[in-house]
Amino acid sequence: MLQKNQENTLNKRFRGFYPVVIDIETAGFNAEKDALLEIAIITFKMDYHGWLIIDHKLHFHIIPSPGLNIEKAALAFNKIDPYNPLRIAIKESEALKKIFCTVQKGMQAQSCSKAIIVAHNAAFDHSFLMAAIKRSSLKYNPFHLFSTFDTATLSGLALGQTVLAKACIAAGIKFDTNSAHSALYDTEKTAKLFCEIVNRWKRLGGWPTNQNKIK
Repeated sequence: MLQKNQENTLNKRFRGFYPVVIDIETAGFNAEKDALLEIAIITFKMDYHGWLIIDHKLHFHIIPSPGLNIEKAALAFNKIDPYNPLRIAIKESEALKKIFCTVQKGMQAQSCSKAIIVAHNAAFDHSFLMAAIKRSSLKYNPFHLFSTFDTATLSGLALGQTVLAKACIAAGIKFDTNSAHSALYDTEKTAKLFCEIVNRWKRLGGWPTNQNKIK
């Protein structure tokens, strides 16, 4: 069995950060007032040679929190029926606890000090996640309070595209527009896109760099 290669580890690649792809489907655009309806995450690990690969997936349908707004236009867009019993939805606080448990275990396994959100147009998902954490009164939050890795920005740099579907196609990743706006589907595509961008940079010789040797 190959021993762990200390030069190709997740914590060294991202300066101690543990990247976690998140996609959130909502009932509107206001993180403080509109309900969170669906959330999915994907974590990563690195193989012996330093290639970024997908590790764990979690996906939850969420019961809208009492008192939060549900915009009909948002439901027409994402095609979510928040009152459908077949959703097998859970409270957002319960989903967050399960997510945090998985993230914390991953951080420990990868010797990372803080999780960081990876998302397409990350400010949106970050704002809804932070609002949900605040509502749930959770004492522990593994995620950075303001920093993110935005794949829309990274794709614009690496691929010349900022729309998720177009960026995936440019990267050689199949994308079904009929399946889009499902938290799990979008998370899977965003995770593959992030892997491709990070690994492409490695293939081009951009990692590791001499900066790793600078103290």
